[in-house]
Amino acid sequence: MAVNAKKVAVYGLVVFVAYVIITDPEKAADYVQIAFEGISDAAKSIGDFFTWLADGAK
Repeated sequence: MAVNAKKVAVYGLVVFVAYVIITDPEKAADYVQIAFEGISDAAKSIGDFFTWLADGAK
């Protein structure tokens, strides 16, 4: 039962993404840029944390 719910959720997400891309490509591009900036910021923060640890947590 849970597998079917997961498939339905993924299908619904794919349909929503396709709808947003088709109806407003500029907004979709903004969403992609925001997502990549968030991923980049998270990676930088993780790098800063491990640098802090390597420096002796000072």
